[in-house]
Amino acid sequence: MASILIKQATLVNENNSQVADILIQSGRIEKIAHSIDAEADQVIDALGLHCLPGMIDDQVHFRDPGLTKKGDIATESKAAIAGGTTSFMDMPNVKPPTVTLAALEEKFAMAATKSWANYSFYLGATNDNIEEVKALDPNQACGVKIFMGASTGNMLVDREQALRDIFTHSPVLITTHCEDTPMIQAQEEAYRRQYGENVPMRLHPEIRCREACYKSSSFAVQLAKETGADLHVLHLTTAEEMALFEPGPVAGKKITAEACVHHLWFTDEDYDTRGSLIKCNPAVKKQSDRDAIRQAVKEGRIDIIATDHAPHTWEEKQNAYFTAPSGLPQVQQSLSALLDLVHEGVFDLYTVVEKVAHNVATRYQIQDRGFIREGYWADLVLVDMNQPHTDDKAHNLYKCKWSPWEGHTFKSTVHSTIVNGRLMYSQGEFAEFTPGARLEFDRK
Repeated sequence: MASILIKQATLVNENNSQVADILIQSGRIEKIAHSIDAEADQVIDALGLHCLPGMIDDQVHFRDPGLTKKGDIATESKAAIAGGTTSFMDMPNVKPPTVTLAALEEKFAMAATKSWANYSFYLGATNDNIEEVKALDPNQACGVKIFMGASTGNMLVDREQALRDIFTHSPVLITTHCEDTPMIQAQEEAYRRQYGENVPMRLHPEIRCREACYKSSSFAVQLAKETGADLHVLHLTTAEEMALFEPGPVAGKKITAEACVHHLWFTDEDYDTRGSLIKCNPAVKKQSDRDAIRQAVKEGRIDIIATDHAPHTWEEKQNAYFTAPSGLPQVQQSLSALLDLVHEGVFDLYTVVEKVAHNVATRYQIQDRGFIREGYWADLVLVDMNQPHTDDKAHNLYKCKWSPWEGHTFKSTVHSTIVNGRLMYSQGEFAEFTPGARLEFDRK
């Protein structure tokens, strides 16, 4: 493996920034110092660039196996590293769903030959697979995923005893999609009676309503407190839900929360121009909700920022309300979008790095990743904070070939991405494919 010497980068790591050199040997960070005088196979002049730990995305849908007309591990992970994401955790609602240990290991075997980035996968929970959950080795997978609200696929866990069993016996972190399905179904019928099949997209947050979100997420938090479960609630969208979570550092918390980039960016006013392109579950809601989530990020009530990257074909997204699928692709744009929020003064750069790298590694107990530290794997992204670029189809790497940001000019650009000590992407060019690594965990 080639050695790399990064010269004069502005390192942003653990609430500190400094101009320094980084020497990478055998895939890991060998040395960090103000100046390093050493031979290396490759030298990167990073003066004027910021060096961040690569983003670890704890929620993606890369569609393998069975849904690969929308995307696959190869296409979406390649887009991810172009966007500064070096590791991802993929969801189980594929075909067949990842609800057995055998299916889980089949996905790992697939990723070992196809993924540009480092990877892990969730075991999906169902109403009746508690024995599979119990048999999961704590270091085998990133977590167990429970759909407490119906979304893509048929994995709804809606029996309270099944939920209690999973919360009580899961050997790993539980992640939840929280929406109350009966409330949503009632809203769907009410709006169908009024509009037929052509419900305006702007009414999506009324159908996937805030009350359905709060009812489900508050129940999940209550259940975690009763059972002592390790709970991580995904993609929160309402101001009311923020009060369910404690502020402060992630270390030591048993109940944590995630927000997604699109819920930190878009509001219900964007449905008029973006329409189904921002239709997702749970829904993008009011500006007051977006502002509350942003504030919760700063307070530490929101511990992690992720994407919920969920590609669908352009043709599918042109359908009427009830048949246009929910979900949007964004791993190629996510870090750039967050850096725009830094430029706007919404967050500082330290907060972004904490939420997309440090806290993910800490919460999931990922071994030797998520920080720029000597001895850690060299998963790094170099960004030019002052190099604008416009999101367009010509540079879109997703299989679906669209993004909800198309036409937007970002203020920053991902310059280069290093995965496991290999320069895999630089200024629009990719190295020869080398598969990423299976994430390892340090769990007892």
